[in-house]
Amino acid sequence: MNSAAHQLAIRRVTKRFAVDDGEIEALAPVDLTIAKGEFVCLIGASGCGKSTLLRIVAGFEEPTTGDVLVGGRPVTGPGRDRGMVFQDYALFPWMTVRRNIAFGPRQRRLGRAEIDARTEIHMRLVGLERFAARYPSQLSGGMKQRVAIARVLANDADILLMDEPFGALDALTREQLQRELLQIVARTGVTVLFVTHSVEEAVLLGDRVVVMSAGPGRIDSDVAVQLPRPRDVSSPELNAIRRAVTLRLKSHLAPGRGIAAADRG
Repeated sequence: MNSAAHQLAIRRVTKRFAVDDGEIEALAPVDLTIAKGEFVCLIGASGCGKSTLLRIVAGFEEPTTGDVLVGGRPVTGPGRDRGMVFQDYALFPWMTVRRNIAFGPRQRRLGRAEIDARTEIHMRLVGLERFAARYPSQLSGGMKQRVAIARVLANDADILLMDEPFGALDALTREQLQRELLQIVARTGVTVLFVTHSVEEAVLLGDRVVVMSAGPGRIDSDVAVQLPRPRDVSSPELNAIRRAVTLRLKSHLAPGRGIAAADRG
């Protein structure tokens, strides 16, 4: 299929980094296409290049070879069509919730009324209206991540790039934000590329789970998760997919590391 038919197309992307004694090949040729509105999870052991690939899609790094297309147009740097959500939130500590969310529209010099309207809509979307005047230091981890998501969406991002966004949260907050993220995706139709170390999280959230192997990083398998939402983590169907993904991951782990390393939350 023509790459323009996909919202996101990664074509033969490689990445090599210079080191003192030569080069390290972080990514072998990677090919991946994602349709509009898809939720795709990238999973693999540490060092397989998941975050590097995400940063290339975001435009923060250039591929050594190959290219990334969004809507058929080459990615040449960061753009508001793609928004990044990090594990450490990356909020501006001197700005309130309201001003963090309004940052993108302000930078684009939209009118005051439109900035205010976008900010209100996205604060409501993540349930933070009552906390509009608080600063990041006054928020819980879950609230900070809601602000980070709202800030990306308020800037009209069509693609949400998420680098282990819930990895630093406790289990209950993580489960709550997983549910809320799925609700946000259903309401907005945004496309998601989501990096995680957790097999359960990947199978719970994704329409597809893309398994990466290391040395250098490459796509090992692309597993469709054709289960209705909301999904039950205890269902036989979900656990069958979880076992299949875990087996693929386990095949890439060094002896003695154990599968827990690939399925940690």
